[in-house]
Amino acid sequence: MAKYTRLEARQWAKENLHGLANVVIPSFTQNLTRLNEKGIRHDVQRNIELGFTGTLLVAETATTLEEYIEFTKIAVDEAKGNITIIHHAGFNTLEENIKAVKLAEEAGAELVLLSYPANFYPKESQEIYEYTKQFAESTNLGIILFPVPLWNFERLHPAAIDPKIIRQLLDDVPNIVAIKAEGGMPLIAGFTQCYQLFKDDVIVMTPLEKDAFAIGNLVPIQWMATSNYEMYGDVLPKLFNLMQEGKFEEVYEQYWKLQPARSTIGKFMASSDGAGLVNRMLWKYAAWLNGFNGGPLRQPTMKVNQTQMSAIRQALIKSGIEVTNDDDSQFFIGRNPEL
Repeated sequence: MAKYTRLEARQWAKENLHGLANVVIPSFTQNLTRLNEKGIRHDVQRNIELGFTGTLLVAETATTLEEYIEFTKIAVDEAKGNITIIHHAGFNTLEENIKAVKLAEEAGAELVLLSYPANFYPKESQEIYEYTKQFAESTNLGIILFPVPLWNFERLHPAAIDPKIIRQLLDDVPNIVAIKAEGGMPLIAGFTQCYQLFKDDVIVMTPLEKDAFAIGNLVPIQWMATSNYEMYGDVLPKLFNLMQEGKFEEVYEQYWKLQPARSTIGKFMASSDGAGLVNRMLWKYAAWLNGFNGGPLRQPTMKVNQTQMSAIRQALIKSGIEVTNDDDSQFFIGRNPEL
């Protein structure tokens, strides 16, 4: 259960959310009939080793609701309070998301990243407000509001969620604790506007490291969540600490070293624009290069091909990241294979 009440959620977040929260993509057995518990535990431990302070348990990987809650229980048990476990509210309907978040809260998740279903087609911004408020009232957990182009809300406001609706939500929903401000990407105005308007109410951040480590040299950023930061190994947690210490020259020196990997993976991610999905297999491969479990993913899944794998591996090496020497074929088996 939550360590705080809905009314205490924002204060808890401001006091406890620091550093970087990345993602864990579930691992499966070789026949893809069930979760691979060893692989999941391996990845949670790898996060702790690398210095992450939290992790999102990704839901967009063809897990059933029952499997996802099992995934949560395994991650919570392995984390033992050392990192914040974030529930991914990415299921099919409002009703299913309410059921899922209640179960995740019981299983020990501490926060929620709020997604919106693929079939949710609001005709006015007030419907976004109503969906979000109804979901939030079903849980004590703190909620990360997520304006981003993925939801097809730009037809209602270019910033994905109208700032006036965000203001209304913050006034009426006490357990919204953070804004993952990606509205209007690739522009940064979605972040800057939210920061200027709402930073005194909740944590406002951009999860995009390409922006955050530049912006964070100008304004305070206490927390970054959630993205595939593990693709760089332990570099970004260390870089975040340098930023917090005000060592800006060192931050920029390391920032530019990462450009080969940043641009290469950015190019491959951009190739799937319009799909409304993140290429989780590509993310999982980049994590595997840095010691994570890897392993097969269920259909339907976006794929990673050999051209992409070779380019990502070489770009990480060029960026100074130590990656595994294992052959790429081993990615599809994983480091902790279970039949």
